[in-house]
Order: sequence, then structure tokens, then C-alpha cells
Amino acid sequence: MIPLDTRQLFAVERQALLDLLRSLAPADWDRPTICPGWDVRDLTAHILNDYLRRISGGRDGHRGAVFADDESLPNYLARVNGEFVRAMRQCSPETMIDLLAHLGPQLDAVWASVDLAGAAALNVSWAGTGTSPAWLDIAREFTEYWVHQQQIRDAVSRPGADEVKLQHAVLVTFLHAVPVALQDHRCPRGTSVRFEITGPAGGRWSMVADGTGWDLTAELVEDPAASVRLDQDTLWRLASRGITVEQGRRRAELHGDRALAEAAASLLAVVH
Repeated sequence: MIPLDTRQLFAVERQALLDLLRSLAPADWDRPTICPGWDVRDLTAHILNDYLRRISGGRDGHRGAVFADDESLPNYLARVNGEFVRAMRQCSPETMIDLLAHLGPQLDAVWASVDLAGAAALNVSWAGTGTSPAWLDIAREFTEYWVHQQQIRDAVSRPGADEVKLQHAVLVTFLHAVPVALQDHRCPRGTSVRFEITGPAGGRWSMVADGTGWDLTAELVEDPAASVRLDQDTLWRLASRGITVEQGRRRAELHGDRALAEAAASLLAVVH
């Protein structure tokens, strides 16, 4: 893993979101987003739901909605997210903007109180089955806010919030999904897959096998068994399933062991 501290980025991302939302015309709020059945208003409500949920749990110890009998995590999230979004349709965009601006600093205080080296409040399931570190939980939450902002920007044709420091944090966080994408491919210790992301926020990383699994490292290992090269826009859209695996592979350059390269290029960094 590559530990990173994204806490200082939340306020930057949030200010960009608030500036965007305050600039929208009434018709913009009704524009459909890539999220099925949700327009810009609904996606904004979903972001607000995330703020409330994390403050309630992280600051107040509130358990939140309970799982129904035999309910899977994806189904649970779809249900509770849908319930909140539908309820918020009675609220104006201005009210949601005010709530985001008011709650944002409170959420920042929650993150500031966390021991980054400790256990996560919520495990990051797409990065492995073990206990996640707190820094990865927080970084995962940052990627969700940033991606949802980009989805709103796509819907209203207003690019932005793409500064290198923001997007680089998203890319590195998402790369923690690659070892899971490779988990069905057991290789001898030291086998590596190189992952290169082009663009100002990109870089090069290695996935290294230990004989039973894989780990992400910033170290570049010589003579990788396979390599993947794609641009920064493709990476975040692929990881969040804004594009399909097939679309991502068509945009990528894959070299070496084809099975390893294709597996690495199928990373999934959302609950799906």
C-alpha cells in the first residue's frame, strides 16, 4: 500500500463544488447524470447524505440504518441511498447548498480527529477483505466526493476541480484496487505488473506478488511481467465504472503477459 493523507484536500474539493452549485441555472438541476435515475439535484442530495452519515457515525457514534434480512452490501447501499435522495426531492437546491457549506467544516473536524494509522471506521471492500487502515477509508471518501462532483460537471458541461493535487490523490487511492483485480492470478514472489498513468496527475507504480497476493508500491520494479498504460481521465472513469472494462481496455496500452495486464486493467474501486 501507499499511505496518503487526503484530509487537507476536502475543503478544496468542497469549495469547488459549492462554487459550481451556486452557479447553476434552474434547468441545470434537472439534467440527468451518469448515475441511473438521478439528476444533478439527486446526486447533490447523495453527497449531502454522505456528509450526514459520516458525521453521525464518526462524531456521534450513530449506527445508522440497519441491514434488512439477507441484504447484501450493494443492495443495502442502493436502498438507503435511494431513500435519502427521494426524501430530499422536497428540498430546494439552495437548502442543500447551505447544508453542504454548514456541514463541511464539521466533517473536516471528524477527519482531523482520526488516527490515520488506526483501523478504518468503514472497511474499503474493493481494496481487500482485511481490516482497512483509517487513511484509506478517508481517501476512499475523498474519491467519492470528487467523482460525484465530476459527474455533476459532466452533466452540466462545466469541467473543473481537476487540479493535480486533487486528481493525483484520487488516482493513487484507486490504484489500491489493482491488487484485488489481480488476486486470482497467483504468481511467484517478486513478479510485478507496472501501471503507468499519463497526464499531469499521473505517474508509474508497481504491483508486486508475494506468492499469495499482490501489493501496490511506488517502487518501479525492473522487467515487469506485464504493464498497463492509460491516461488519467480513463483511469478514474474506469475505476468508478463511468466507462466499461472493455472501453477502458480499448483506451489502454497492454504489454507482456496478457492475462495479467487485462486483469490489472479491470480494477474496480466502488461497491458494485
